[in-house]
Amino acid sequence: MTVTATTDTAAKTPMGVSSLTGAPREYLSFKLGAEEYGIDILKVQEIRGYENPTRIANAPHFIKGVVNLRGVIVPIIDMRLRFGLPEAQYNSFTVVIILNIAHRTVGMVVDSVSDVLELPAETIKPAPEFHGAIDAAYITGLGTIKNGDVERMLILMDIEQMMTAPDMGLMDTDTMMH
Repeated sequence: MTVTATTDTAAKTPMGVSSLTGAPREYLSFKLGAEEYGIDILKVQEIRGYENPTRIANAPHFIKGVVNLRGVIVPIIDMRLRFGLPEAQYNSFTVVIILNIAHRTVGMVVDSVSDVLELPAETIKPAPEFHGAIDAAYITGLGTIKNGDVERMLILMDIEQMMTAPDMGLMDTDTMMH
């Protein structure tokens, strides 16, 4: 099963501009365990069902392997393992979010994808300082989503900064210096 989410980057507001103007931004929300996260929809190329990747020798434990996506070799990162969570059983809800990060295609395995949400700037609060599964440097804020009387929090991540971090081992210095 392939669900394709296409984005027209030319028609969207650049990342830094929307926070200055207060324009709402769209986030893809996904779950890892009990937590719900959000990433900038402009980084998402498509969403695919999970398929077993080809293992790569000596890769970090959180890199499950690689898949061939229409002729492009894509590394697949298990976000549960990356965040130090218990390994999940892959099921029909498990998906791979294909990202375009720093001119490179990367896939990340998550428990499930929830929605594409539009969050106005006033619903996003700065992330508190804490020591959790995710380095606080990768958290851009906490979004509040109201659905009737029910309110839920969305942990907003800077997925590009996280995926290009040296400890991920995904980007070489030439790619990052473009």
